[in-house]
Amino acid sequence: MSEVTQARAAEFLSGADYLRETLRAPVYEVALVTPLQDMERLSKRLGNRIQIKREDRQPVHSFKLRGAYNMMSQLNAAQRQAGVIAASAGNHAQGLALSARQLDVKAVIVMPRTTPDIKVEAVKSFGGEVVLHGSNFDEAKTYAIELAEKHQFTFIPPFDHPAVIAGQGTIGIELVQQNGHLDYVFVPVGGGGLAAGVSVLLKQLMPEIKIIGVEAEDSACLRAALDAGEPVTLDQVGQFADGVAVKRIGDETFRLCQQYLDDVITVSSDEICAAVKDIFEDTRAIAEPSGALSLAGLKKYSEQHQLKGQQLASILSGANLNFHGLRYVSERCELGEKREGLLAVTVPERPGAFLDFCHLLGGRAVTEFNYRYNDDTLANVFVGIRLLQGQDELESIISDLRKGGYPVVDLSDDEMAKVHVRYMIGGRPSKPLQERLYSFEFPEYPGALLKFLTTLGTHWNISLFNYRNHGADYGRVLCGFELEEHDLLSFTSHLRELGYQWKDETGNPAYQFFLAQ
Repeated sequence: MSEVTQARAAEFLSGADYLRETLRAPVYEVALVTPLQDMERLSKRLGNRIQIKREDRQPVHSFKLRGAYNMMSQLNAAQRQAGVIAASAGNHAQGLALSARQLDVKAVIVMPRTTPDIKVEAVKSFGGEVVLHGSNFDEAKTYAIELAEKHQFTFIPPFDHPAVIAGQGTIGIELVQQNGHLDYVFVPVGGGGLAAGVSVLLKQLMPEIKIIGVEAEDSACLRAALDAGEPVTLDQVGQFADGVAVKRIGDETFRLCQQYLDDVITVSSDEICAAVKDIFEDTRAIAEPSGALSLAGLKKYSEQHQLKGQQLASILSGANLNFHGLRYVSERCELGEKREGLLAVTVPERPGAFLDFCHLLGGRAVTEFNYRYNDDTLANVFVGIRLLQGQDELESIISDLRKGGYPVVDLSDDEMAKVHVRYMIGGRPSKPLQERLYSFEFPEYPGALLKFLTTLGTHWNISLFNYRNHGADYGRVLCGFELEEHDLLSFTSHLRELGYQWKDETGNPAYQFFLAQ
């Protein structure tokens, strides 16, 4: 059956059917029962008992092994003889490869050419055959389906299949066995396989437990589907939490999530970074961003609903992190915890102005200070300030500065300022420019920059360029172009031809403060 046909057939599965299939799932032939660990520091801070389900302890450092193995264990002899195939850039690929080795089945995994070597080598180490194709997941998946039809491989979907969902649901069995007094369980949502499996299982056994789905705000496909009443395809998704960067939730996973989840909450990249830090401080484990997603949601939901004295669990769903990605996490975790604020402050160029400015900060710790002389009247300063009391304290600082005659713009939530501008302070053009500014996400594969320059750089003069990579599958680029008004239509056409995600940043306040003429 095709993936769509399988999902439609699953509409006839009831909650009791899923309970039976989950209880019968033979996942422990390859997977481990993972610990439910107390987060003592965070529990004390939030006034609740916080526990974290350590799926990073699986042999492939992710929960994906459960669903892949459960589906593959149900293949008939002919299907096992022909082999299986999947498209994945990460955890599903490794779960499939190990499952195939355990069952002595040939496994082919199509991965985008942008996939980092560390992930490719991990799949190969489990015995999977890797085929690199396409520049993104959708292109890889299309090619995988073509190969499946050509070679009679069985396509193993990452989430939208009853057997995969039931396999992931085994986590729910372990949760109630390890703590039968849970009040809330927070589950990460990408394609919805984990959330569907855990929620349908728990609601059959202990319906009083509240199940909360957690999404990254820049890839909230479940939230969009709930609002529309059916699965919809997002135009684009953010790649920071790449394990949940899914444009469209599955049909069957949506049906189950809509029926069994009690609520859904979204969190920012900065809030995810803060959760990665919390996990490290309590357990010394290093979660990948999607692995820390549900804890970020737990913290936010607990604060919003003022939960106290409750027993809350979240699922650390994976730890397949590129080590260099920790630089980004380290830079952003304090912002996610509201323990740091970033401000653009206009300071007069006169003796004592900086001293007066520092006095207004009231002795608070300065985490970052960027300044370059611009002219004889005013200077624009980029400053980071350590906060002890969160957003209220930041608003108080801003009020004090404005009362003292210092114009201020809060850049704490300005993505362009945090990724690029803080590293470029002082770079103003020396002559008048008709400049427009754009941000891009570059796929990390050979030739990506050459393609960019060939498509755009030979037509219009590049007036500004800043590249940042944090160990992810993509790089962040900020680029300025000299563009007349009559050039915009042609330029936009070339942007579409380029095929990279982009955004016009010309009106961004950080750009206007520090980089524009």
